[in-house]
Amino acid sequence: MKAVICKEHGLPEKLELVTDWEEPSVGEHDVLIDVKAAGLNFPDVLMIQGKYQMQPDMPFIPGGECAGVVEAVGDKVSRFKVGDKVLSAGGSGAFCQKIAVHELGAFPMPDGLSFEQAAGVSITYFTSYYALKQRANLQPGETLLVLGAAGGVGTSAIELGKHMGAKVIAAASTDEKLELCKKLGADEVINYSEANLKDAIKELTGGKGVDVVYDPVGGDYSEPAIRGMAWKGRYLVIGFASGPIPKIALNLTLLKGCSLVGVFWGRFVGEEPEVNLKNIEELWALFASGKISPVVTDSFPVEQYEEAFNCMMERRARGKVIITM
Repeated sequence: MKAVICKEHGLPEKLELVTDWEEPSVGEHDVLIDVKAAGLNFPDVLMIQGKYQMQPDMPFIPGGECAGVVEAVGDKVSRFKVGDKVLSAGGSGAFCQKIAVHELGAFPMPDGLSFEQAAGVSITYFTSYYALKQRANLQPGETLLVLGAAGGVGTSAIELGKHMGAKVIAAASTDEKLELCKKLGADEVINYSEANLKDAIKELTGGKGVDVVYDPVGGDYSEPAIRGMAWKGRYLVIGFASGPIPKIALNLTLLKGCSLVGVFWGRFVGEEPEVNLKNIEELWALFASGKISPVVTDSFPVEQYEEAFNCMMERRARGKVIITM
């Protein structure tokens, strides 16, 4: 089968597209998915470079999430049948034509979504919903600042923050990206490539600061965001898409009375599976009602996998980056 293979760690040019990769075997609890589309995420960028906290054995197929059609099921599978449309998030293995996953790692596709949209749901919306609901306990009337707001997780955070009744301030690096954020419902926007982030937060909140910061970017934006927090604010550590992991002066938490809160959806799934399933049920209802809808503006055929990676690494993406099979 066709697959993108990582045989040595490095940048996307070291990846290889092959056509003779062996199809996966199907265990008794597995479903075999005919992959139609797969989502590209920042952990994939780290993984091919050997920089992620969990690394597959070499050689491996990158790609943490996908959507497709069930082609075969194991003898003991009870949740799915051949022909079902599903999505899956398994950490790696999705940039190929077929993937076998345990039936508990697959979910029915939400009604009304295309394969391209569904392929980008799991890591972004699952992470953002867990972050805002369980980790931040975001309340109606509070102010949410979303950094990297035009990216995959950022756009989902805007939608979910608005659904939860928050005032949303979207921060991104270009006016074009901020236009997308406005269309998704952002109440205010900050171009942090032009404006001082801390000063802009102060101005937009009348000096009060923001109650919750959603930060998948890290680097130089983290400290000014914390300095712009309100009393008892919650700063959500989502990731470090800009590269550097910031070193925060802890006296800021004392002065602000704020919390630095880690968000690791992958571990949450294992630690609190029932809560995760409840989150998914609630998200599916929001998709079905049309209250949230995944943004896909950067879609690439698998033959253009290198361009897809570069789109993410160069922070050109608006919404999810998707690879189609």
